[in-house]
Amino acid sequence: MAQELASATGRRKTSTAHVKVFLGSGKIVLNGKSALEYLKRETLVMIVKQPLQVTESVDSYDIIACSKGGGLSGQAGAIRLGIARSLLKIDESARKSLRNVGLLTRDPRAVERKKPGQPGARARFQFSKR
Repeated sequence: MAQELASATGRRKTSTAHVKVFLGSGKIVLNGKSALEYLKRETLVMIVKQPLQVTESVDSYDIIACSKGGGLSGQAGAIRLGIARSLLKIDESARKSLRNVGLLTRDPRAVERKKPGQPGARARFQFSKR
């Protein structure tokens, strides 16, 4: 394969993705499969491609990503952040456009922990007066 231009790590929820960017024709390989084959939903593929669309480089780079942990949605978010960080290493002038769309910020939202004596994080057992 071609010379690696940049690599970066992205995280979201409990997922981690290691992304490598190569000069190419826009092929995206996630854990050895094509993007749609791995993520199974077109919306998740759109999330992954977002940094490439913002920088107008969809057909310029090939991407290989390895993601672990969490579910498909979290992995897609992690891959998106990894791609954005990689593109930033390649072309620093893309920082403003990526920042304006919010692609360089790690999403801090995660599942709230379950509290003791309750069925869930916010849920309470039904109150009985008598």
